[in-house]
Amino acid sequence: MTYDANRYPPFAVTADLVVFTLRAGALCALLIRRGAAPYAGKLALPGGFTHVNEDLETAAYRELQEEVNVGRGEVVLEQLKTYGAPARDPRMRVVSVAWLALGANLPEPRAGSDAAEAFWMPVAEALRRPMQLAFDHAQILGDGLERARSKIEYSTLATAFCSREFTVGELREVYEALWSVELDPRNFHRKVTGADGFLTETGKRTTPAVGRPAMLYRAGPAEQLNPPILRAGPVGDTAEPPVAGTAP
Repeated sequence: MTYDANRYPPFAVTADLVVFTLRAGALCALLIRRGAAPYAGKLALPGGFTHVNEDLETAAYRELQEEVNVGRGEVVLEQLKTYGAPARDPRMRVVSVAWLALGANLPEPRAGSDAAEAFWMPVAEALRRPMQLAFDHAQILGDGLERARSKIEYSTLATAFCSREFTVGELREVYEALWSVELDPRNFHRKVTGADGFLTETGKRTTPAVGRPAMLYRAGPAEQLNPPILRAGPVGDTAEPPVAGTAP
């Protein structure tokens, strides 16, 4: 049977980004306010159509550069999931390859060509009213959050949210922000410093105006946590603050 391209309607591929960073101890996602139809005025994840001559990862980095002015080496980027429901975009059949990007102290964003504004919003606030997000972006954002929450149990991904040198207390803030829990400081310190290759001592300490100096660490060579640091209970349930690594 001869292939006839005219028998197949065209469709587009987009790169959509779930970009996370910490702001004042809160996990924040990069959002835009759409400046054009469809869904003009609604919030959305940053992203755009993949060019015919570029691969998917290149498209994701291009969108990151346009929205946050960061490039390769400044964030941890991994493919999240593909979303292809036939009616997810009213314009045409659009398949979205979503990406999860994590970074420390990411700069203030700038609105791209199709956005009225761009800003950081606490993830909890964005997901509290999922209908404020265009397309299926509430689902994509929620999937990105769960991916990040799960990966910091078994991998060293949490250090992506930290500066090059950081304290155990600052690393604990990452876990608390992602898991929406309070963690026991002593138990957490024991867990992370005891995990093979997770942290490397710098030999330096902080010089606080008040209080005791804290040891400064860098991310170690490990990519997987051994042993893992597991969530201790339901995310968001802080009536009795759980302790990292204990059974629920």
